[in-house]
Amino acid sequence: MKFVAQRVLRAKLAVNGQPVSEIGRGLVVYFGIRVGDTPEQARKCAEKIASLRIFEDEAGKMNRSVLDVGGEVLFVSQFTLYGDARKGNRPSFTDAERPERAEPLYREAGKCLGTLGVPVRYGVFGADMQIEQLCDGPVTIVYEV
Repeated sequence: MKFVAQRVLRAKLAVNGQPVSEIGRGLVVYFGIRVGDTPEQARKCAEKIASLRIFEDEAGKMNRSVLDVGGEVLFVSQFTLYGDARKGNRPSFTDAERPERAEPLYREAGKCLGTLGVPVRYGVFGADMQIEQLCDGPVTIVYEV
């Protein structure tokens, strides 16, 4: 599993021009699932997302988590995180898990985030989504387990 977390002041997600999800201060998390990934990995990713200390404290140091600042997460499935463009110019997605197996793992990670106390807003699994985000910093963290 891999995720890209971007610190934002706000973000909006739409499908076919119709609003689906919106958050204020928090994280936009793009979440990719690789062939063979497990529910335990999904839970580990959720714990990492909730505890990443990438928000500034009163001294200006990145020392607070999304939980600490009362932020939200816009959680977006992103199979293209496992795109392999080493050969040629058209990425191969053979490492990305099939949708019927990936979606439950995506849901498990989101559910775990909620259980940890993080308000979660979702993208639409498998849909062509349009996402507007106002990055804060910018701060972008890539994590793979």
